[in-house]
Amino acid sequence: MEQKRLFVGNLPFGISEEDLTTHFNGAGTVKSTRIIKDRETGRSKGFGFVEMDNPEQASTAIEQLDGSQLGGRPIRVSIAQEKEGGGGGRRPRRN
Repeated sequence: MEQKRLFVGNLPFGISEEDLTTHFNGAGTVKSTRIIKDRETGRSKGFGFVEMDNPEQASTAIEQLDGSQLGGRPIRVSIAQEKEGGGGGRRPRRN
C-alpha cells in the first residue's frame, strides 16, 4: 500500500493546522492536517500529520517541503509510519 499520510516534524509551537494546510497546498490537495498537542497543557508537541489526496502528491510534498521554512524553522517531512497494534491508553500512575 502506498502512503499518502505524512509525518511533519520540527514545527514551530505557535503554528496552526490552517498554517500547515496552506504550506502543503502547493504540493497538492490536502485532505487533513493534525498537530499533536499535549493532553494536559494543550501546547503543541512540535509535530503533526498531513494527509495528501494521493501517494504521488505525498511524494511531491516530501520533495518540495522537506527542509523548507515554516514559521522560521526548517520542517522535516517524511512518510508517516504506521503504528504497530496494541497499546492503547495511558500507563497507570505509580504512587
